Amino acid sequence: MDETIQLQAAGLKKKFGAETVLNGIDLDVHKGEVVVVLGPSGCGKSTLLRCMNGLEAPTEGSIRLDGETITSGGRNITKQRQRIGMVFQSYDLFPHKNILDNITLAPVKVQKRSKAEVEQQAEKLLKRVGLWEKRKAYPRELSGGQKQRVAIVRALCMNPEVMLFDEVTAALDPEMVREVLDVMLELAQQGLTMVIVTHEMQFARAIADRIIFLDGGVIVEEAEPEQFFTNPQTQRAKDFLQTFTYEKRKTS
Repeated sequence: MDETIQLQAAGLKKKFGAETVLNGIDLDVHKGEVVVVLGPSGCGKSTLLRCMNGLEAPTEGSIRLDGETITSGGRNITKQRQRIGMVFQSYDLFPHKNILDNITLAPVKVQKRSKAEVEQQAEKLLKRVGLWEKRKAYPRELSGGQKQRVAIVRALCMNPEVMLFDEVTAALDPEMVREVLDVMLELAQQGLTMVIVTHEMQFARAIADRIIFLDGGVIVEEAEPEQFFTNPQTQRAKDFLQTFTYEKRKTS
């Protein structure tokens, strides 16, 4: 991992009306690092990613990519957002377009790249995730896991420098989760900078360079994965991890 700070949140606050969702987040993500954000529902994880991608404007503070401030609605926001890929829980594929067209649309229209070049890249990526044979299929013909892999390929075809993943396996059947996580694990091994929000604890432990535990809009704990999962330092983190541990009740 490079020590260069690639993505940075500084004094980040986000309010929706009277509700404070993020309350002073300071987070540096280094080049090639995989940061996993954990926390209970409603703690601000998704809002953090949306601020990082310029989809939400911070109420206070800033997001910087390679030292350049990302301003939601700013003049350069389209170019900045192209540098930060994001994959959501919902696939958002166009139902009337086949898989190849779904993937190539944005690089051709937004980045003005040649269709031949983009299709060549799409072929390589689809083969990597085992879906080249499905390139002429339509989204309705694919399983949830396959559609999510297509969504990842679509984001990668924009050649992002950073990838954000927001609970990408939450809507999938258990059998489909593994095929998506395997793709993400491969991306991590190739050195892509990633920020991942997930409830898959085993996956988080395996892929993360660093765990960020968020609660109530603030970073409660920050640690390497082994320390976080085996010896959390805060009671709130201990309580959170306990919710994923089940023991058979003893009967008298």
